[in-house]
Amino acid sequence: MCPVDVTDPSSVERAFQSVGPVDILINNAGQVESQPFARTTLDQWNRLLQVNLTGSFLCTQQVLPGMTERGFGRIVNIASTAALKGYAYVAAYCAAKHGVLGLTRALALEVARKGITVNAVCPGYTDTDIVARAVEQIASKTQRSPDEARDALAAANPQGRLVRPGEVAQAVLWLCRRESSSITGQAIAVAGGEVM
Repeated sequence: MCPVDVTDPSSVERAFQSVGPVDILINNAGQVESQPFARTTLDQWNRLLQVNLTGSFLCTQQVLPGMTERGFGRIVNIASTAALKGYAYVAAYCAAKHGVLGLTRALALEVARKGITVNAVCPGYTDTDIVARAVEQIASKTQRSPDEARDALAAANPQGRLVRPGEVAQAVLWLCRRESSSITGQAIAVAGGEVM
């Protein structure tokens, strides 16, 4: 594993130079901050765009020439259901994830005849550290118990639960298979039916 700051072009370049040719890229760096839009600062806005959108751009720029030369590549951008709809109090995150989906679809068309697919996986609320922090924040701001806060997030999923990380991983693996070569430019929701 090579540590990288996806917001720093030099760091991204060094990381990819150290690993050599890349056939499969999973852009999975992400950050979210909850704040009413009126209180969102420009620094917060820029930080969330940098991590969630520019990071995917920089990493993809590093691998695309080699993929094109070899005539094969899989790029999977981990977006979110926030790329498919809006959520209150996370406008910057939603804007960044909508941008990731736009990047996914535009690039998929550009490289469609080069053996490269570009897709997005859009998880709903998933049992991860990001959701654990959201639960803590909801509990502290609303006086709900952590279980009540977690249940409120799980209620967005028609299955009434958080998505399991392994479910997201299986969608990513499927998109990376050679047998998935006709699937490109897609947003695959892994969210128990929250978005259709």
